[in-house]
Parts: sequence; structure tokens; C-alpha cells
Amino acid sequence: MVNVHVTGKNIIFSVIRRCSTSTQKFVPTARGVLRAQIEEFCEFVDRGRNILVLTGAGISTESGIPDYRSQGVGLYATSKSRPVIYQDFVKSDRIRQRYWARNFIGWPRFSSVQPNISHSFLKKLEEFGKVCWLVTQNVDALHFKAGSSMVTELHGSAHRVACLGCDYKTTRHDLQIMIENLNPSWRAFSNVLAPDGDIQLSQEEIEGFQTPHCPKCSGPLKPEIIFFGDNVPKSTVEFVFHKVQECDQVLVVGSSLEVYSGYRFVLRASEMKKPITLLNIGPTRADKLADLKIDAKCSDVLKQVSFTCS
Repeated sequence: MVNVHVTGKNIIFSVIRRCSTSTQKFVPTARGVLRAQIEEFCEFVDRGRNILVLTGAGISTESGIPDYRSQGVGLYATSKSRPVIYQDFVKSDRIRQRYWARNFIGWPRFSSVQPNISHSFLKKLEEFGKVCWLVTQNVDALHFKAGSSMVTELHGSAHRVACLGCDYKTTRHDLQIMIENLNPSWRAFSNVLAPDGDIQLSQEEIEGFQTPHCPKCSGPLKPEIIFFGDNVPKSTVEFVFHKVQECDQVLVVGSSLEVYSGYRFVLRASEMKKPITLLNIGPTRADKLADLKIDAKCSDVLKQVSFTCS
């Protein structure tokens, strides 16, 4: 629930909402947040007139999407499974078969996940004119579902699919229908959800799955996601660096910044002496660069935040 109070020329808003415990199994144990930290965070947001927001997997774990690096609950801590490497996906029919079989089973659940309090907070931050831009490392489209519009998906989106051989593009929802038609009798099931819409299936379960191909040129189809081993397009990087130049502060929500593709923007902001606030469970790569670091669950902080807009 979002409460908005209008007093004179100022707008004060606070977000009050409880997260369902059923979505919390992918959230690592977090420290309690101190009142002094909340006050300092509110002051940071209140001062900002052009904030660049960078989000990571830690903002979506509270919606029930697992991540890779969270201590004790992330994929790297709970499984020997590892994400697909871009070069392997491009070269191997078998890797593509495995990817699409697992993604096909995981898609209904992944695509139905809803935004949480933190996504709603950032949407309101944009509505009140405080956001320069929002850059997300996530591929789940939850910021768009929450209503944010000034968004760059740094690592692409699982909701879009493109052919590697021609200019054909489609939505992931339409591809799901294509895969269903290709595999009318193939069945598999798993409760083991992995990051980015993946699901755990054995090689035996994958056998017999028919991999979708481009209806235009019969080439291989790939989600518009920047896989491990691939690079963010140069135009996207240049755009975000421009937003770093333009902003007056940087706010990182739910990211360890271990991946350089996101860390470089915080590093540039630090070099430019821009105030930086980090909100994340556990250490981040940029802790030494931050003016304020809060080691806590995103919602534990943001549900208590209010700010004014003149």
C-alpha cells in the first residue's frame, strides 16, 4: 500500500506493505536496520533531485526469484549448476536444447512473479521527479510491471527473444506457444527454480524435447539476455555513462556489484565525487566508495522511508 500525504507545497509519501513469507526463501539472513540509518537514507533521497538508481538481483529475491550470489541461498551456494555461457549456447545444439527445455518449464512461474515494495518505491521515486534514470541488471521486467518507465535493462530481458541468424524477434510469451506446439507430448516437472527463469531438470528428462528455431530462417533463437561471457552493447554502456554524468547522486539497491558491467558506473560516479548510497544484504564491491552503506533487506529499509518533493 502506498500512502501519499499532501501538506502545503510538499508531497510526503511512504510505502507500507508486508512481504509474503512464501517469497522469502531466496532472501539471505539480514541484519536489522537502525533508525539512524533510515534517517540518513531519507536525507540522502530528500537531497536528490536527479538520482541514478542501479538495481540488482537482491531487489527481486523478495518477489521469489532466486539469484546467483546470495550467501547461503543463491545458486552458487546451493547447487553445482552454473549459468549457460554465451559461446556454448551459440555453438551447441545440445546446450540450446537444455536451455530451452528448462526455460520452457520455468517460464510460467517466472513470468507470473510480481513486483514487491522495493519496485513500488522506485516507481514512486520516478513519479515524484527524483530519478535521473533507473538501470537494472535484472532480466525479469519487474520494474516495468511496477510502472517505472525510465529504465535501461543492462543485461537485457527474458521477455524478448531474437534469432541469431536474421532480424526475427518475438515475445517470450509467443515463443511459449511455439514450443508447446513443437512438443505436444513432452512432459517434465521440477520445483527447483533457478535464476533468470531456469529450472533444474535431469538430462534424461530433457531427452526428446524439440528445440524451437526461427520461423523465418530456421536459425537458432536466443533470449535477449546478456549471457555470461557476452558483452553489454557499447551504445547501452555509453548511454548509462551519460546518465552518470547527468545525475547528482547514485543509489544502488540489491546488488553486490561483483559483475563489472554494473560496478563500472559506480566507480565512475565515485571518480566524479557523486554521493553514493548502497542498500544490499552483505558486502559489495563498492563498499569503500560509498558515502552510506546499509547492510539490510531492501524492503526493511524502503517500507520505512518518507521524503519530500518541493
